[in-house]
Amino acid sequence: MRSEALVPTNSGFVSRVTRQSDIAVALGVIGILFVMLVPMPALLLDMLLAMNITFSLVTLLIVLYVTKPLDFSVFPSMLLIATLFRLSLNVASTRRILLYGDQSEFAAGHVINSFGKFVVGGNYVIGFVVFLILVIIQFVVITKGAGRVAEVAARFTLDAMPMKQMSIDTDLSAGLITEEEARARRETVAREADFYGAMDGASKFVRGDAIAGLIITGINIIGGLLIGVLQKGMPISEAARRYTLLTIGDGLVSQVPALIIS
Repeated sequence: MRSEALVPTNSGFVSRVTRQSDIAVALGVIGILFVMLVPMPALLLDMLLAMNITFSLVTLLIVLYVTKPLDFSVFPSMLLIATLFRLSLNVASTRRILLYGDQSEFAAGHVINSFGKFVVGGNYVIGFVVFLILVIIQFVVITKGAGRVAEVAARFTLDAMPMKQMSIDTDLSAGLITEEEARARRETVAREADFYGAMDGASKFVRGDAIAGLIITGINIIGGLLIGVLQKGMPISEAARRYTLLTIGDGLVSQVPALIIS
């Protein structure tokens, strides 16, 4: 009687946790849209950029210690949300660079300025070269290779699914497993197919993020030069130095977490 009484309690707890996680995801997406549309102060932008880097490092550590892919089955959804969050931070930092880039080197916050100065030594030409190298590594090597691996894994998993189902039915008919074990194995097979299918889609999404990062950087540099020279009256050399350095710092801040989490 006691075990029977525990069943609805556990199922109710699981349903509450699932419902709360769905609400958290919805709130996260709303927060991403908020960051993308509403101007952010520099201090808040610094905190969000630091949170993005920390999140990618924590995700990398989790992936390294996971033994089975299904133990971290939320990874495809997490990858999509992290990519959207990174793009929203790109939009927020671009807004601050173009609006306040002529006023201070810390227009987009201390994190972007520190990346622009510390990582590339304050030289925007070196910074642009380093940024291009990171984009090429991520787009050509990591993202393209990971996308191909995810595509092949999804295809083989789906092709092997009928054989796995037949094997489960055969073991059940022979009495080697119980109905509960057969049901659990079928759920595992279905979860594997869903996981690898989701990873296939998420890898294409991340590949688009790498392309978007390169395009956003080019737009920032050109737009910063036009705004600095034509609207703010800055010398072209000073406008090129200021806006390019901030833009490269912004690109590095976004590409380093993308490289880690890819």
